[in-house]
Amino acid sequence: MSDDSHEQNGHENVPSRQRRRFEGISSRAYEHPADRSALVALRKLSGFDTVFKALSGLLPERSLRLLFLSDSVRVSDAQFAHLNDMLRDACYILDLEKVPAMYVNQDPQPNAMCIGLDEPIIVVTTGLVELLDEEEMRAVVGHEVGHALSGHSVYRTILLFLTSLALRVAWIPLGNLAIMAIVTALREWFRKSELSADRAGLLVGQDQQASMRGLMKIAGGNHLHEMNVDAFLAQAEEYEAGGDLRDSVLKILNVLPRSHPFTTVRAAELKKWAESRDYQRIMDGHYPRRDEDKDTSVTDSFRQSAASYASDVKSSKDPLMKLVGDIAGGAGDLGGRVRRGFGGFAGGAPRDTSGSPKDTPPRDTDERPDEERPNG
Repeated sequence: MSDDSHEQNGHENVPSRQRRRFEGISSRAYEHPADRSALVALRKLSGFDTVFKALSGLLPERSLRLLFLSDSVRVSDAQFAHLNDMLRDACYILDLEKVPAMYVNQDPQPNAMCIGLDEPIIVVTTGLVELLDEEEMRAVVGHEVGHALSGHSVYRTILLFLTSLALRVAWIPLGNLAIMAIVTALREWFRKSELSADRAGLLVGQDQQASMRGLMKIAGGNHLHEMNVDAFLAQAEEYEAGGDLRDSVLKILNVLPRSHPFTTVRAAELKKWAESRDYQRIMDGHYPRRDEDKDTSVTDSFRQSAASYASDVKSSKDPLMKLVGDIAGGAGDLGGRVRRGFGGFAGGAPRDTSGSPKDTPPRDTDERPDEERPNG
């Protein structure tokens, strides 16, 4: 890559080491299929279009920009110059023509976000800047630029506003329920969008170990000498495979209030993608381009998402996902497997359904199915 070509695209600095550039890359190249599916489902949610159109005109974006301008430090050649270099490098590598404004906000909690309706703004906290080294931070900046390229900042801004609004109208039962339905759907989409942005961060940093270290530090703090990437990834495998159906339900309940997926899960997902043929094809220069986006078939996107979900269910070690796979495959004795999986959930022990006919009394033909029986 040459300095001349870099300057022609409005970026003054070349990356500190040679990295591959993805000219004209479409966000479809790195977007997780679940991200696209969740966004389509979100847009079909009853009332979402009305809320979206209303908030698009009402949200005080100018006020938001003035707030960061007045109470944060704007990244530039004069302030946090190393972050400014990373930002321009990231925009150059992903071929994002207009470099977003970037601010550093005083907050000990490590965090970063990309918000804004008309133009994206990237905000990183001092806690994050102090926690990560240069290559780890480069992946985070690429992550946020990926959000900007995908157009995620609009929905993220609405999510932040609605979350705040839900707290203010919590005393209005029906109003709060309506808002929380949209907030829940937005959170589900945003968790999936984080997986997409992690991939964008890897495309920018092109250093898988740095991406892994960054996620590990976000989970465990600045104690890298006490942590191990392989052991951290083993946690993700244990989390996915461990427990029974009750644990699967608890996992769902635990993640519902969160805007981000669990960190070990993000690391495992990113590692799987980094070792995939899709990632290698992008690195070899074979990827969808923005000028082809208008010709993209919605049906094809749905088909790809469905195929991805089917593959995830088939390969998953989670008990609930295994059960879903068995249902799809028509496996026998599902009722028994569900009872065993949830055994003890209400205080009792799992029933043994593997005994011989003489050990199990015959069922009355008028007996109701298990799911209709009262508890106790």
